[in-house]
Amino acid sequence: MNQLQRYGVVNALSSSIHLSIEGVISIMDIAVEQGDITKVQTDAICLGIFEGVQRPGGAAGAVDRALDGAISEVLADRDFSCKKGEVFWLRTHGKIGAKRVLLVGLGSAEKFSADVVREVSAAAARAAKALSELTTIAHGAGIGGLDAHTAAQATVEGTLLGLYRFEKFKKPEEPIKLERLRLIERSSEKLDALKAGAQQGQIIAESVLFARDLANEPGQSLPPRELAAHAQRLAQELGLRCEVFDEKALEKLGMGGILAVGKGSDEPPRFIVLEYNLRKDSRPIVLVGKGITFDSGGISIKPREGMEAMKYDMSGAAAVLGAMRAVALLKLPVAVVGLIAAAENLPSGKALKPGDVITISNKKTVEVTNTDAEGRLVLADALVYAQRYHPQAVIDLATLTGACTIALGKEAAGLFSNDESLAQKIERAAQQTGERVWRLPLYDEYKELIKSEIADIKNSTNKGPQAGAAVGAIFLREFVNYPWAHLDIAGVAYDVESRLYHPKGATGYGVRLLAQLLREWA
Repeated sequence: MNQLQRYGVVNALSSSIHLSIEGVISIMDIAVEQGDITKVQTDAICLGIFEGVQRPGGAAGAVDRALDGAISEVLADRDFSCKKGEVFWLRTHGKIGAKRVLLVGLGSAEKFSADVVREVSAAAARAAKALSELTTIAHGAGIGGLDAHTAAQATVEGTLLGLYRFEKFKKPEEPIKLERLRLIERSSEKLDALKAGAQQGQIIAESVLFARDLANEPGQSLPPRELAAHAQRLAQELGLRCEVFDEKALEKLGMGGILAVGKGSDEPPRFIVLEYNLRKDSRPIVLVGKGITFDSGGISIKPREGMEAMKYDMSGAAAVLGAMRAVALLKLPVAVVGLIAAAENLPSGKALKPGDVITISNKKTVEVTNTDAEGRLVLADALVYAQRYHPQAVIDLATLTGACTIALGKEAAGLFSNDESLAQKIERAAQQTGERVWRLPLYDEYKELIKSEIADIKNSTNKGPQAGAAVGAIFLREFVNYPWAHLDIAGVAYDVESRLYHPKGATGYGVRLLAQLLREWA
């Protein structure tokens, strides 16, 4: 089964999908139903409880009464402390319709948010993975204070994100049997909002999983031409316009950055263009992704330790593809363009050398002092290409610098922007999705660090390990003439253990953030 089949990009409709997502077969059957949670016949019902609660209220309170106070007894005996993501199983002994009750801790009520809902939903899904069906409330839609749409979206997102595994090359250690999620709500007034939220959560989560699969794929099976093929298939199934530029086309466009980075590999580079809802008078939002499908550092070769993780250097490209998928399936009334600069950075007799001078497609010359600072070279050509759309805004995502990981760890992406309004929109979307960003400066003084004696600029500084993330961003700023934001996602793209909905490997960071941003833009 290929990734498109797995995440539902097909032409036929599936009668099993209660949420009626046009053109999609889901990896899970998700239903939103009105009913009494104490009476529903199911393998298990999932209930969330805050820390410090002695007697549960809402749906948990109704189940507690039906079970003759069994949940209250567990809380009183402190068998279950309700820490975020903690789980506890109860047998119902036929007192209610469900065979089991799965209690999941919501943590502190003061720190409760939609992102907490994603985390606890992921924990619950993993705990229930041996069952065929899990029935749950939309966490937070009652006493949690979230609106029904947000609660349902976060519950579905967390469930799907939490169950993800990349097992293409290994036998599953423990098979996941959970195939159906049911959201139950007693009030008919909330039902429409719950359905809309669940459907949106399903589309966005499966788009994240699509991006995760791409980023987790080894470099051997996802060179630039294969990344381009994935984009073409995605476009064909979703009705997007797609164009892929090969080496000859890149030469005609003068894309010296992409060509220079890719020339050390036997796998030629590609430039990928995806367009959604674009008309002649459109001023789109342009998303740009760094697509280095494997990065050895080139002649400035990286250390051996950890080099295997450089398959994740195309995580920005994966995020752009995932976001384009989500935008198309959500049918957002906004024009969006996705640009991906794809290359493989390897050392060879043909490879780019330190000291070489290359010419970007806007005729600006660059002295290459470090071939491991290659991402900014391919992005430069993509950012120049974006100018032809007269965009409202351009946002690039790139695993650009290890320096950003040193500065922010794995808890936030670095955000650089030349436009205050755009930066604020991204920050709001980050708060809503839990995909954090942290604003970093673009001081003009940083440009001194990339002054070259023989070219217009150079691609890295020789003045020591200072302001590494900002140097990368200030280089990119040389190639924009529109509202622009740069997200350095080096720390958040893979192996982020602080979120319960993140597995080992790729996180798919950026898909949810961009989808939320574009929803609000529309």
